[in-house]
Amino acid sequence: MRYAFIGLGELGGPLARCLIRAGLDVTVHDRDPTRMAGFPSQADSAAAAVAGVDAAITCLPSPAACAAVLRAILPAMPPGADWIEISTLGPEEVKGFAAEAAAAGVAMIECPVTGGVHLAQRGAVTALTGGDPARIARHAAALDAMASRRFHLGPLGSAAAMKVITNMLAFIHLVADGEALMLAARSGLDLATAWEAIRASSGNSFVHETEGQLILNGSYDVGFSMALALKDLGFAAQMAAATGTPLDLAARTLAIFEEGAARFGLEAQSTAIVRLLEDATGTPLRADGFPARLT
Repeated sequence: MRYAFIGLGELGGPLARCLIRAGLDVTVHDRDPTRMAGFPSQADSAAAAVAGVDAAITCLPSPAACAAVLRAILPAMPPGADWIEISTLGPEEVKGFAAEAAAAGVAMIECPVTGGVHLAQRGAVTALTGGDPARIARHAAALDAMASRRFHLGPLGSAAAMKVITNMLAFIHLVADGEALMLAARSGLDLATAWEAIRASSGNSFVHETEGQLILNGSYDVGFSMALALKDLGFAAQMAAATGTPLDLAARTLAIFEEGAARFGLEAQSTAIVRLLEDATGTPLRADGFPARLT
């Protein structure tokens, strides 16, 4: 199997390296040439990357970026090749892109992943797949090189819906964890001990165990921007409207992130949303012994 991997950002770069460590034949491309440094096989365009491949893998920041790359690669894709889309998209975007690819003779497999950059670096994310199971099975070696667990959600659009739901929960948990740590701090509790106690309690969450550490360090450096958080919470709002589902917590979380993006900028780390509370109270959430980046 020959693969092209397009999009070597915070998530894509580590995932592409997982494929190469597994011994797979991978040609990479990113519009920022510096991101391709160290990769053994590079292409100077997305179209050149996909020449002769069995599948193109894309990991991109927005539906607009996905559309642009898809239209660049489809004319160069070999007949019968597959397109494995890792980017976080809404269900309707997935269905639209799949139809466009199918018209060009390319089958789409959706495979958003969850768990964060630190797990991507060691091939331990969770993959959520949607599409034809037989097509997905063709690429089991590649998918298993990137992810320690896989869940097949159903037809195209299903994995996108699940990924949006998991990200929605993560952002709600992040805001809640900031409030919990702030309440602990302003109640006079030692924050390092409070973090450990929460981790050992019924109030624990994956976000507390990971991003909670970055808050207490003060780096907030999760490798995920406010812009991406707003995009994903926007997808959740679209799904809520389409299904008639009231999402009070998600709506309030979206409003908080809109305020955070306005205050700190779209490229600020999403974990820095907790700074809104720190600034409002004049209380920094800091404790010794916590890392600046997750490993």
